[in-house]
Amino acid sequence: MRVLMLSTPFPTHFTPLVPLAWALRGAGHDLVVAGQPDVTDAAHAAGLATVVIGDRFHASDIFSRKLPAGKRPLELMGPPTPELLASTSRMWEIHARYLVPRYLEFARDWRPDLIVTEQMEFAGRMMGGVLGVPVVTHRWFIDPLSGPTAGSVRAFLHGASTRLGLEDGLPDPDLVLDPCPPKLQVPDLPEGVPIRPVPSNGSGPLPDWVHRPRAAEHRVCVSLGNQTIALNGMPLLKNIIAGIARLPGVEAIVTAATEFHPELAEVPSRVRVVPPTPLNQFLRTCDAIVHHGGAGSSLTATAMGVPQLVLPQMVDQFPNAQRLADSGAAIAVESAALQDDPDVVAGHLTELLTEPARAASAAELKAAADEMPSPAQVVPRLEALAATARHEEER
Repeated sequence: MRVLMLSTPFPTHFTPLVPLAWALRGAGHDLVVAGQPDVTDAAHAAGLATVVIGDRFHASDIFSRKLPAGKRPLELMGPPTPELLASTSRMWEIHARYLVPRYLEFARDWRPDLIVTEQMEFAGRMMGGVLGVPVVTHRWFIDPLSGPTAGSVRAFLHGASTRLGLEDGLPDPDLVLDPCPPKLQVPDLPEGVPIRPVPSNGSGPLPDWVHRPRAAEHRVCVSLGNQTIALNGMPLLKNIIAGIARLPGVEAIVTAATEFHPELAEVPSRVRVVPPTPLNQFLRTCDAIVHHGGAGSSLTATAMGVPQLVLPQMVDQFPNAQRLADSGAAIAVESAALQDDPDVVAGHLTELLTEPARAASAAELKAAADEMPSPAQVVPRLEALAATARHEEER
């Protein structure tokens, strides 16, 4: 079976698909990841074959171009309105319409048996309809966007779809894979096929400090993602560290791109600042995590059963944070002023580290995730989908 995997040009949109890609390769199937260099770089790091289609996207430019100096997105825009959530697909609707001819040119030559896309890469659904190939959509994790944006996506891409010969407009996917435990998922979404959330945070050597004894009773991870810090998030990071410094018996592992390390030169002795390091390599040694509510961080912390302090900054991070908080496994802080208060951070971390109910809720979510079918167990379902399509075409 030949599998074509597509993603919008955010590496974090692609990485939830990596475990499935490995499972498909492990089952002996050919797989190619097609996309802009932002995606193919991440695919290369995961050991996957790629074809570059289009130029580098430079996603951070989208968020930084209207951001005043010293202000992060939350301070400028606040939490998203329902209208804003419903409009988040517009960029990807335009993106799909622009790139689908290039994707089709490659796909007609390579002739895939199956197309797998992440939830915001709509070009795959058009391609599947044109080529008569089944399409599988893979959610990132918690999915607060697909519902509000569905009408816009279908309306905006109707003309592009009909021009490709799809009389009914944009096709629905043949299958939706959902890596989110049902209790955590947004209500009223179309039912998806469960697939276990397997953390995929990149590659790299196992840090030597992972094996060293703790310097304190508790260990906390702080991981805000490169984008949060790059978008004027350094004051937030410093305030988080200041909050942790007020907690005796707590040490911290803080991940940040090396370009930001000089600004964190003076940190408490119990705080270790490290370059971006795959969370799945060390999060099991931590008792809590502070993160921004991105899908990848939320998935990893949930799959590893770690209580979470979530400080969302923009768009889907807010409903992600709320769903995690509603589960009992996390505390969400949505106000920029409260996020920047070291006493607030220290107080919430104390609760996460000392209240047994928090750890129990996190363990409950992990157990629910562990019960979901692994990517390898889902592969036969995809094989059957492709085989049925081939059989119908031969008839």
